[in-house]
Amino acid sequence: MEISLEIVNVGFSIVLLTWVLLDTLRRRRRRDGTENETYLRDRASRGCKGFALITLIVNALISVFYVVFGIYDYYGGGNVSLKSIFSGMTWVLATMVTIYSKNRGFSEHRRWPWVLIFWWIFSFIFCSLSVCLYFITHFLKSTKLPDILPKANIVEFASLPLSMLLCCNALSYVRKDSDLKEPLLEKEFEIHTDSYGDAGIWSKVTFRWLNPLFKRGRNQKLELQHIPSVPLSERAANASALLEGSFRKHKMEDSSLPKAIIRAVWKSLAVNAVFAGVNTTASYMGPFLITNFVNYLLEKHDDSSIHHGLILAFIFFIAKTMESLSQRQWYFGAQIIGVRVRAALSVLIYKKSISIKYSGPSNGKMINLINVDVERIGDFCWYIHGIWLLPLQVFLALVILYRNLGAAPSAAALIATVLVMVCNTPLANMQERLHSKMMEAKDSRIKVTSETLKSMRVLKLHSWESTFLKKLLQLRETERSWLKRYLYTCSVVAFLFWASPTLVSVATFGVCIILNTPLNTGTVLSALATFRILQEPIYNLPELISMIAQTKVSVDRIKEFIKEDQLKLIPGHTSKESNVMIVIETGEYAWKTSDQNLKKPTIKIVEKIEIMKGYKVAICGSVGSGKSSLLSSILGEIPKISGVGAKVYGTKAYVPQSSWIQTGTVRENVLFGKEMIGGYYENVLEACALDQDVKMWEDGDLTIVGERGMNLSGGEKQRIQLARAVYSDSDVYILDDPFSAVDAHTGTHLFKKCLLQLLSLKTVIYATHQLEFLEAADLVLVIKGGQIAQSGKYEDLIADLNGELVRQMAAHRKSLDQVNRCQIDVSLKIRPHQVNLIDVVEEKGPFNNGNLPEKSHEEEAETGPVKLSVYSTFVTSAYGGALVPVILLCQVLFQGLQMGSNYWMAWGTEKEGRVSRERLIWVFIMLSGGSSIFILGRAVFLATIAIQTAQSLFLRMVTSVFRAPISFFDSTPSSRILNRSSTDQSTVDMDIPYRLAGLAFALIQLTSIIVLMSQVAWQVFLLFLGVLGLSIWYQAYYITTARELARMVGIRKAPILHHFSESITGAATIRCFNQENRFLMKIMNLIDDYSRVAFHNYATMEWLSVRINFLFNLVFFLVLVILVSLPRSAINPSLAGLAATYGLNLNVLQAWVIWNLCNVENKMISVERILQFTNIPSEAPLVIEDCRPNPEWPTVGKIELENLHVQYDPALPMVLKGISCTFPGQKKIGVVGRTGSGKSTLIQALFRVVEPSGGHILIDGVDISKIGLQDLRSRLGIIPQDPTLFQGTMRTNLDPLQQHSDQEIWEVLNQCRLAEIVRQDQRLLDAPVAEDGENWSVGQRQLVCLARVLLKKRRILVLDEATASIDTATDVIIQETIRRETSGCTVITVAHRIPTVIDNDLVLVLDEGKVLEYDSPTRLLEDSSSAFSKLVAEYSRRSSMSNCFRDLS
Repeated sequence: MEISLEIVNVGFSIVLLTWVLLDTLRRRRRRDGTENETYLRDRASRGCKGFALITLIVNALISVFYVVFGIYDYYGGGNVSLKSIFSGMTWVLATMVTIYSKNRGFSEHRRWPWVLIFWWIFSFIFCSLSVCLYFITHFLKSTKLPDILPKANIVEFASLPLSMLLCCNALSYVRKDSDLKEPLLEKEFEIHTDSYGDAGIWSKVTFRWLNPLFKRGRNQKLELQHIPSVPLSERAANASALLEGSFRKHKMEDSSLPKAIIRAVWKSLAVNAVFAGVNTTASYMGPFLITNFVNYLLEKHDDSSIHHGLILAFIFFIAKTMESLSQRQWYFGAQIIGVRVRAALSVLIYKKSISIKYSGPSNGKMINLINVDVERIGDFCWYIHGIWLLPLQVFLALVILYRNLGAAPSAAALIATVLVMVCNTPLANMQERLHSKMMEAKDSRIKVTSETLKSMRVLKLHSWESTFLKKLLQLRETERSWLKRYLYTCSVVAFLFWASPTLVSVATFGVCIILNTPLNTGTVLSALATFRILQEPIYNLPELISMIAQTKVSVDRIKEFIKEDQLKLIPGHTSKESNVMIVIETGEYAWKTSDQNLKKPTIKIVEKIEIMKGYKVAICGSVGSGKSSLLSSILGEIPKISGVGAKVYGTKAYVPQSSWIQTGTVRENVLFGKEMIGGYYENVLEACALDQDVKMWEDGDLTIVGERGMNLSGGEKQRIQLARAVYSDSDVYILDDPFSAVDAHTGTHLFKKCLLQLLSLKTVIYATHQLEFLEAADLVLVIKGGQIAQSGKYEDLIADLNGELVRQMAAHRKSLDQVNRCQIDVSLKIRPHQVNLIDVVEEKGPFNNGNLPEKSHEEEAETGPVKLSVYSTFVTSAYGGALVPVILLCQVLFQGLQMGSNYWMAWGTEKEGRVSRERLIWVFIMLSGGSSIFILGRAVFLATIAIQTAQSLFLRMVTSVFRAPISFFDSTPSSRILNRSSTDQSTVDMDIPYRLAGLAFALIQLTSIIVLMSQVAWQVFLLFLGVLGLSIWYQAYYITTARELARMVGIRKAPILHHFSESITGAATIRCFNQENRFLMKIMNLIDDYSRVAFHNYATMEWLSVRINFLFNLVFFLVLVILVSLPRSAINPSLAGLAATYGLNLNVLQAWVIWNLCNVENKMISVERILQFTNIPSEAPLVIEDCRPNPEWPTVGKIELENLHVQYDPALPMVLKGISCTFPGQKKIGVVGRTGSGKSTLIQALFRVVEPSGGHILIDGVDISKIGLQDLRSRLGIIPQDPTLFQGTMRTNLDPLQQHSDQEIWEVLNQCRLAEIVRQDQRLLDAPVAEDGENWSVGQRQLVCLARVLLKKRRILVLDEATASIDTATDVIIQETIRRETSGCTVITVAHRIPTVIDNDLVLVLDEGKVLEYDSPTRLLEDSSSAFSKLVAEYSRRSSMSNCFRDLS
């Protein structure tokens, strides 16, 4: 072997010399290199000089070792080893080549010559092999190895760590991408570069690539733009493409999702498995060698050599270092896979959610899928290797036990281990079942929370928030009962597995004593170390089984969601040569219902209809007749029972009846992904009557729109989405009741400018209740009972006196006659040019001037460390913190008894006959059993605290949110509240108490080990002080960056959920405009932003662990060196052995302390976020006991406004400026005015949604600011502009407080023309209402809201656009009903339709927050210059036009 090695050395020497020669010749030819190249090289070299110098020094050191050893050999024995000569010669040459390369600029280009790299790798492999063979022959004396194998000398031992360093250093210089990177772009790359992808091997091993991020985090607060990109493989686009590719291959299999995920990440999993395997093997080296070490201490004499002991200490150190480094790579690799899997699944769920038609998933379910299920599957990547590592760990443990104790005790240990594991199976099944139930309960709670938050304005106006809060708390109570059972089951599991080492050790030592197996301190301590390390797989087993169970539940939920019906999108047909744009074929369509037996067609098309290019098609019909369903059938958004379906040729644009507005600017909403074309854009704004609004808003069209357009009025939302459709320049326009939310004048403007001018050449289908817009249509479709009752030209249909259209027109004329009667002949005096002097458009909410606070767009985050008050609040939430000392005492007693039992066994077996074998085992059983009892107490008390704390924080948060003013919900996206209610609450429920306790327990264990080691040798204590000081410094350096990253993780999750929620609501619009790809790109960018923060958050923890692991491994090594160096008389071998045994766990325990320390702070941010929402400024009290009005109040309904001033914020201008007027009791008052005049503000002031800045409102002489909000709001009735229904039944929607009988409910249903519709469902009042009332038309929803108010029979009733989405015929009947049923009430009406206010007793005209006019309609009409008379004239003119629209078109 020595001869062949010499040949290799000579070969490498020749190659090195040849390379230097060739490179010198090559350089002479290229001596005229440019100055610029030199400059670039110098710039690039700054970061590499340090490493080049280390490489040079290491090469020189190894050369010196070989030369010195050769000289020593010669003088010692007189003969020279050829191996030393040739090896030394080659290393000297290698050093010279290194110097040459460094000077010639190889290292500056981050590249060493390949010949050097090969030599370094060869040397490392050779040294490793030599050292391993030495240990095999040394410890296994019986093993005889062939002479051909290399034999190690002292130089190989010394060179091994240096060779390893060279090897890593060399490989870290091998660049993955091109050699040059333009240095002038350094600043940009600092932010956007993939620092992990560019890092070399050594940088990845030590996590040095994070240093720039830590430096920045130390100097300034980290922002998203400071975080480098996530590696390409982890980006959402790549990850989802991989998953979908593997998904397609397994599409036909039932269990395809798990297989598809594994197939997509199998390479990364395989690499990760290698690290996991190395870590496991290295971790068993300690128990394997501890016998040798203890025997060495026992046999050592004061004059014996310490050479053998030092070698053992060195092997321990190498094994622990390998264990630490491989563990860091394993854990981080698993987290990277988790990031990829989360990104891929999120994209998959998003794609599915915007492609599901007809009945998309509920928001609550979606939020849980993304927040809980996807997260859990991502987390499982961390546990997946446990499945095969567990049997490997048990096998290695048995090998060590067999070596020390023999076959029978090993078999006993195996049986005991298997028995403990088997006992866990029923508990694991129970855990899975309980967890599944808990997730179902959480789903229900989140669903109701989501719905409640969306409808909070309505709940507060009706004073129902307390009822809905009780409903939510009942759902939480159900969830809590499952949580309680789940956590107590976990306590039993924890007890079983902390007690398992006791059971296994008792069984093993029991068999040893029965069979008289010889026991000594070495074998006992080795066995105890093995049991303790065996405790890890046993302890991890319940967590692993629980995690598998939870992940299975999550995978099943996602699988079930992905399997949901998905009908293919109707393709946009390319235009044919003919002018037909839409073909509606015969067929039947019906919406999905929960009871399939009740399914009957919603729409039935009995004859084919062709719509030509440029046609304007009007659809009319009564409420619930099927107008929206017919439009949905054209769009392909309603399930088809039979027939071919509709064909649309060309691109489509859609305006839904319920406005769908995105969070963002007004401009972004209008452009909707299209390029900005200035002139055309201005034309569209003008045509959609948005130009005036844009001028009013402070930021113009860059005004930020709140969630669901919260800070916009109904009319503004409708006009923005109409502008979105018009700007898209599509071929076919489908408009669902686009004029309902706007006033008379604006409606006319939209019809003329949009439909008849801008869209004059386009095909437009519009559903409408304003029958005056039918005449200009080329085709009119009259819907009745889900069928097209009449179709044809307006003139032909109106000529059919028995037709459905004539019946509807009769009602329209009746309402018009009301206006004409009041108007007398005033209209004759008004000239046409006076038409557009007034707009009656509603205004709404505090942000009329576009002053939407920025916080509604970007979430606020705390800065600096999590405050101590957060920790103290959390710890004292349950029973004032009384159980905390009890839990800590249990842990201290457990640790003490466990150490005592181990010391007893070591001491008892140190000398033969010191104690009898029976006494030895009985005392051991007593001590171990006692420790197990304290563990049970600890587990039960901890579960009790966890349940109580979680409930306490939840109650505080939810109560605070429900008591918050409306302005809080206007400026806070619901996703932000839901995030705290789902993710953060889950963390508090099941995670934080155990993390905090785990930290305390690990610190107690660490302290006990330090005390034990200090008992053996006091010098150790000083070492620990130094290392702990260094660890604390590292941790302080780390935490500034890690804390901000952890906060960013929480903040970056909300935009993903918000985009999900928004996309599901507007899925039909997104599909119609073919914008799926743009929305998909946006979600991918949001997921990547989240991934890059999460990725670096995980990496920072590993950065810290690598450094502190090394420090503690060094301390352990030095402890062993001290024990070896101390004289035999100075140490107690049993105690020293016990200290060494516990020292084996030092790095695991220290990693556990650090991990929990960092995790606790990161997780405590969830508590911090929940506590943020426990201190929301509250509304006025619900009830003020000293100032409660009479039960009959108000009796008359007289409202007095005295010098009323209102502003939404001290920084904003006054909205109502000194309004003084009286609304007499039992009268009807109409309120009209321009946008921003203060109509809605007046209503909000009446309900104390906003408190007056000055003045008073008196109702029947009672100052409303002196009484409680519940007393006020529950005595008033309101029908808000947006009709809101809740998921449940018709009964719960009409009477949420359950105060009325069925008979009373049926009476109001008859009055509101709803009884027939409700009777169509055999469940009657128990007929289901879907989320947001989606299974009822908008008009029907408004009728339900009307019925709801009539049922309450209030003295004061406010109608805010109560009948905007109702056809004229129904409106006439409803107005009669309101007049009849509210004859003794004060009715305040904010309306667009003139007939709604024309017959009122008084009309209040507001302008810029002041009273412009206030009198009876008759008197106001007598003055032709009054604002009100101009408005009436406009309505009459519009409704009476005959052919003007036809002329325009």
